[in-house]
Amino acid sequence: MAGPPSLDLLPFREIWCVDFEFVAADGERPVPVCMVARELRTQRLERWWRDDLRRASRPPYPADDPSVLFVAYYASAELSCHLALDWQIPPRVLDLFVEFRAATNGRRKVAGNGLLGALAAFNLIGGDAIEKDNMRALVMNGGPWSCDEQAQILDYCQSDVDALARLLPAMLPKIDLPRALLRGRSMAATARMEWVGVPIDVDTLCRMQEAWDDIKIQLVADIDQNYGIYEGTTFKRDRFAAFLARSGIPWPYTAKGRLDLREDTFRQQARGHPQIAPLHNLRHALGQMRLAELAVGSDGRNRTLLSPFRSKTGRYQPSNSRFIFGPSTWLRSLIHPPPGHGLAYIDYSSQEIGIAAALSRDENLIEAYVSGDPYLAFAKLAKLAPPDATKASHGDIRDICKAVVLGVNYGMGDATLANQLGIPPFEAKRLLETHRKTFPVFWRWSDGAVTQAMLHGRISTV
Repeated sequence: MAGPPSLDLLPFREIWCVDFEFVAADGERPVPVCMVARELRTQRLERWWRDDLRRASRPPYPADDPSVLFVAYYASAELSCHLALDWQIPPRVLDLFVEFRAATNGRRKVAGNGLLGALAAFNLIGGDAIEKDNMRALVMNGGPWSCDEQAQILDYCQSDVDALARLLPAMLPKIDLPRALLRGRSMAATARMEWVGVPIDVDTLCRMQEAWDDIKIQLVADIDQNYGIYEGTTFKRDRFAAFLARSGIPWPYTAKGRLDLREDTFRQQARGHPQIAPLHNLRHALGQMRLAELAVGSDGRNRTLLSPFRSKTGRYQPSNSRFIFGPSTWLRSLIHPPPGHGLAYIDYSSQEIGIAAALSRDENLIEAYVSGDPYLAFAKLAKLAPPDATKASHGDIRDICKAVVLGVNYGMGDATLANQLGIPPFEAKRLLETHRKTFPVFWRWSDGAVTQAMLHGRISTV
């Protein structure tokens, strides 16, 4: 049987829509319960219960053939089940969740980002959200399930596969396939990261959890003695307002006339007014100190959903309380490799500047990046520091230039820069103008990208 005409846009011999149901306790690897898969060109249907899955050394679809397309919604979940079953990860993955996010980021959705939300956005018949929740709860109770319940779970799993089969043709005309397959590879990598987890020093974690309240009280006692803001471990807004008045520190207010105490605001103010930096660090630490929620499995590994493409800018957005990289950075000392192993903590150096330099082809910005210190290079090119300046000799001006160089990549204006650096707006404006004169090719490229986004209503990476 031939598939829908729009599937002819896909250069694949077979197209499989796949969904798993599984059980996954906090911090643990998933345990597959069942799988349903449908091949769209022939309409072949496979329904496997967990006994079938355990006996199989491979899935019913070719998992090693690049001419076969694996389609899922939130594919990292399905691919984690592949890992649990010791099945190969398919080389070509199309994740309709990721493509729906790519198409709708920054826009209001009719019914959220889940499968039902995507169906609603394309005016397709969905399912009952309450019924979906009830069936998911039935799966998550871990069984045992009666024969009737097993049939219900398989039917529920098939309903998601049938929904995928309807959604794919509707989305396909606007899917940029080469980039979509790259995003699918990213979901495969996500599945592997979630499967492996992060090794945790469980003994130290347990001791810290037992002493958590005492640790917080001691932190407040050590730092707040210079401020008098806290009552117990509670931040008192009125006391903070009185401290600001005594210290002559200006502070932003919300639209309702209250002090703006958001984390971003506190961080920016701390940069401009170093005397409140310890208070900011204390407040941040207390706000992030929720180790009871850290998801650690029985093998001592921290695992939680990495929530790929969840933010409106396309970033991953895992839970701050459940993921070890969410709380205060000092808690990362709990990351501990097992005996005979080591860990490398690796980050790109000035990655955003390197990308901007390459895409804009601004020779000055390329030169600044290749120098190894683009912030100090900007200071030298703009004659804000002498040619022989170093990080040690001109650290202050380098910090100022770093704020400028990083900020312009995100469209930061003079008001935000002034607030961040604690300088007058006219001085911030002068710094931004200096950057514009130093890197004119970058600015033409950047302004052009913004104009294109305004005209077309969307912007994406290369």
